[in-house]
Amino acid sequence: MATGNQLNSKKSTIDDIAKLANVSKSTVSRVLNDTTPVHKEKRAAVEAAMKALDFKPNVFARSLAGGQSKTIGVLSQHLGSPFYDTISEGIIGHLSGSSYWPMFADSNDEPSTAEQAIENFLDRRIDGLIFIGGMLTEEKLTEFNERVPTFVVGLELKIATDRCISVNNELAAFNATKHLIDLGHRSIVHVKGIPNHVDTIRRAEGYCRALTESGIPIDPELICEGRFNGQSGYDATMGLLERGKNFTAVFAANDVCAMGVKLALFRHSISVPDDVSVIGFDDQAEASFTVPPLTTVRQPAFEMGVAAATAMIAIINKKPYSLPKLPAEVTVRESTAKPKA
Repeated sequence: MATGNQLNSKKSTIDDIAKLANVSKSTVSRVLNDTTPVHKEKRAAVEAAMKALDFKPNVFARSLAGGQSKTIGVLSQHLGSPFYDTISEGIIGHLSGSSYWPMFADSNDEPSTAEQAIENFLDRRIDGLIFIGGMLTEEKLTEFNERVPTFVVGLELKIATDRCISVNNELAAFNATKHLIDLGHRSIVHVKGIPNHVDTIRRAEGYCRALTESGIPIDPELICEGRFNGQSGYDATMGLLERGKNFTAVFAANDVCAMGVKLALFRHSISVPDDVSVIGFDDQAEASFTVPPLTTVRQPAFEMGVAAATAMIAIINKKPYSLPKLPAEVTVRESTAKPKA
């Protein structure tokens, strides 16, 4: 009699399972694909044989036979970003309870890299494509949607509002800036995100609207270019300080940028919030553990990921779906306070 090791010495096939279970190959196929009912005794014999042979069915091949790969491509603007990674966690968490599996790639903020990653996804016959952020134009996204069902999370689309989920970045930035104004600040710096990124544009618009509606002149010298990273926040703040520019508060385009701002202020022995208040955007997990804890705009990143995965499965299977309204709210912590008299 063959031992378990002998049975597993080579890759098992359906023929091997049928022989060991003493059933036909068609019966094994029906059990594997779960297409038609199989007598419980025969099913049990097939499952026992599969276990004895340590048989691992080719999920990809089985899925393609049913017309789907059961794979969803997920393209992140930047893997390693706390905000985008939390969205990814929401996607993974929801898909883990389904028959679909995510395949991830990183565009690293580069449109050309994004397009190459998408072509690689399509070569692998994905059933759907989820963008997390990104730099592609709406026209390009529409083009890809004609080839595979596409959904965008973390970006606002004007062409297809039912294929995206995001917060109102302009309103959220308005509220963040208004929080500083209500505390009494008038010289407020804004460190922007990646140039031409839609989130960058909307947040800058919200900042400017808050100043204008409060009767505060917009000072172009207080608006600094950035990259949604800590280095850009640090460099922008150091530049302002070296030029002797006076300010009492900073609205950074995201939390990572705000941390760079705080480091630059620390290097100049400027206290937060006693001398300068700082507010970020995203409310990443680490924001409440910085010193002092960071006031920020909370984006419900995990919930956005769940909503994107839910919508994607519905789109693939041509079923109706609805998108939740996800607010972005100012979370007040100890990095903002009234300016000194």
